[in-house]
Amino acid sequence: MTAVFAQVDLPDLTTEQMREVDRRMTDELGIQLIQMMENAGSHLATLAIARYSPASCTVLAGPGGNGGGGLTAARHLHNRGVSVGVVLSNAVRVSGATAHQLATIERLAVPVMTEPPGAELVIDSLIGYSLRGDPHGRAAELIEWANALAAPVLALDTPSGLDLTTGETATPCVVADATLTLALPKIGLRRAPRVVGDLYAADISVPPAAYRGMGVGATAPFAAGPIVRVAAAATPL
Repeated sequence: MTAVFAQVDLPDLTTEQMREVDRRMTDELGIQLIQMMENAGSHLATLAIARYSPASCTVLAGPGGNGGGGLTAARHLHNRGVSVGVVLSNAVRVSGATAHQLATIERLAVPVMTEPPGAELVIDSLIGYSLRGDPHGRAAELIEWANALAAPVLALDTPSGLDLTTGETATPCVVADATLTLALPKIGLRRAPRVVGDLYAADISVPPAAYRGMGVGATAPFAAGPIVRVAAAATPL
């Protein structure tokens, strides 16, 4: 099923602008990564249930902040009665806020597996805007597994393998049914509708002050709700 969320026009960011927003959030406003991660994961779980109503879900999680959002979503899905399994692309590199989220789901006995099980929904939180070159190793294997599965893929922030500024797709790149981007859309998402699918945005508590001085016209992008459907660009990029 497709849930109804308000459709809004939102300005786009480059990856460099998003990094600056993240810096302002933590350094100037005192809003820490773990707070943003909690918002991202909670909204991702809400969208997953509203759009797909899955009885089972496999979360593919990388070691960075994007993976931490996926792990947070796994906890919220577990708490709402969804059968969840988690597969990490690199458990050795998990640290910081992402390690905190991993420890929490382990205490809840959410299965952390070495091989991905089939499920009604796959969540892709392998690689965020830190993409450098083609995915490789275990991350690439998991992307290829997700693309071969019949189940829909819901990507967090970006389909893994997509350059969020240029819109170029790496090899391999997740082909998502829908993508929940965080804060504001990144410009590359507009350039790759084939792999992005339906585009949504989630409020991770970025205040308008974080956009000031960047030439970004975002005053209250989530006035209609914490999850919005992103309207298509008026002119294709």
